[in-house]
Amino acid sequence: MKILITAFDPFGGDVVNPALEAVKLIRPELFDAQIIKLEIPTVFGKAIEVTAAAMAEHQPDVVLSIGQAGGRFDITPERVAINVDDGRIADNAGNQPIDEPIFADGAPAYFSMLPVKAMVENIRAAGLPASLSNSAGTFVCNHIMYGVLYQIHKHFPGMRGGFIHVPFIPEQVTGRPNTPSMALSDIARALEVAVQTIIDTPVDIKAVGGTTH
Repeated sequence: MKILITAFDPFGGDVVNPALEAVKLIRPELFDAQIIKLEIPTVFGKAIEVTAAAMAEHQPDVVLSIGQAGGRFDITPERVAINVDDGRIADNAGNQPIDEPIFADGAPAYFSMLPVKAMVENIRAAGLPASLSNSAGTFVCNHIMYGVLYQIHKHFPGMRGGFIHVPFIPEQVTGRPNTPSMALSDIARALEVAVQTIIDTPVDIKAVGGTTH
């Protein structure tokens, strides 16, 4: 198995992105799979272009994208990506699309093709907090999740794709009172569990993962 793991560069005024730093710490030697790591820009459009080029070059079995969700307490695999860009802030190139489709010929939404509930269960079993998320937002994280799944549905049949959000790390919250964070080593360990779950679990488990709001 070949797994392409993408992670964004820092954005929004931060000098570090825990997604990228955690992906750097993932140990490829742990897995019976080839792990390819790719840093992508936090830029609408460009993030998909860079990732799609890597998909074409490497022909991975799985594309797993990682992004920062500051304010969340836990590791959150995403269930669904929606076909809309609606930037609350500008991306790293100054773009701020509002209510624009990502791809005009795309579906309204695409669901993750990864075992998101099994990932949550296994990360929790490893002693780390995790939950299933039903919204990847409308910034570049949702953009890349949707873009990867669009590319798979349109051009790369047989691949699987999905997305995981991770919290801030402690150094990011020193000026953000009462904001949750997680140690970088714990984020990396959770992602390693997620990768192993992808390898071991071709079909997701049935488990409670819904929310009331």
